[in-house]
Amino acid sequence: MKKIILTTAIFLSALSFQAAKAQISLSINIGSQPEWGPVGYDHADYYYMPDIDAYYDIPAHQYVYVENNVWVHRASLPARYRNYDVYKGYKVVVNERTPWVRNEVYRAKYAGYRGRTSQTIIRDSRDARYANHWNGDRREIRQDKREVRQDRREVRQDRKDLRKDRKDARQDRRHGH
Repeated sequence: MKKIILTTAIFLSALSFQAAKAQISLSINIGSQPEWGPVGYDHADYYYMPDIDAYYDIPAHQYVYVENNVWVHRASLPARYRNYDVYKGYKVVVNERTPWVRNEVYRAKYAGYRGRTSQTIIRDSRDARYANHWNGDRREIRQDKREVRQDRREVRQDRKDLRKDRKDARQDRRHGH
């Protein structure tokens, strides 16, 4: 009876340890943000540009704007925005899937940012994390990715250990231990 209680206690503690360990998540995309993006964000999915009421999809490296009453994704802005300077225009970081679906919300919320040019961009930042942003030195990002891969390996190993503990506990119950 003591073995069953002890085995159950070990099993339950392993479950709680696994649940905490499996929730590790790290998402950094500093290196993929354009040099004209705003500083201060380790992760950004989209930039909303209130001056032109358009978005920039960071992972896809595409602009998202209305053309013929339809939202389109393009590698460059259309001719009607030729006077817009992405380096000077204000950008709002948006981490939401398909933010243009709720464009009225963003347009209203950030209308006061139209015409602002006081935003520091990655190219002009003195922050150390952007120091090698565009010169090909990706050592820190590679290190972060290695650490994430190591964390994932540890989580997989913990899962294997947990499955083995469960299997052992089932065998003990079958054999009356």
